[in-house]
Amino acid sequence: MKKIKLLVAAIAVIGFSADTFAQQTSSATANASATIIQPIAISKTTDMSFGNIAVSGSTAGTVVLSTANGRTATGGVTLPVSGGTVTSAEFAVTGAANYTYTITLPSSVTLDDNASHTMTAGTFTSDPLTSAGTLDANGEQTVKVGATLAVGAAQAAGVYESDVDFQVIVNYN
Repeated sequence: MKKIKLLVAAIAVIGFSADTFAQQTSSATANASATIIQPIAISKTTDMSFGNIAVSGSTAGTVVLSTANGRTATGGVTLPVSGGTVTSAEFAVTGAANYTYTITLPSSVTLDDNASHTMTAGTFTSDPLTSAGTLDANGEQTVKVGATLAVGAAQAAGVYESDVDFQVIVNYN
């Protein structure tokens, strides 16, 4: 009987102790914050121009316009000494200082002469590269865009322009 009383007393003490520990609580606090940064923006400063192009014979070719305003020709295309206006497209990007961003370039754009003749510009390139833009300490950077123009065999003479402006998109990383 003594053993039973001792066992009942021990269980009561343990049960009482467990209730005592279960009633203890602890808490901590935290602060919440948010920072609103300047939205990233892009605006065109210069249109793209492949300049004067001559087509020799019945062979198609290309004009590759670099981001540094240089160009090269392939196939049946030649570049006359009087090159005309040759410029890569140029954009001003603004936003939060020292932030990085990505650039999304179009896949292609069609140029036409308003007389049912067309050429396609594609293989767009950018400087900085599409994954490497970083805004400076003032939150600014210039982006230059080049492309490759596909010129058809015996392409008709005329002034070719895009009916729809091509779009360059920037997003913060």
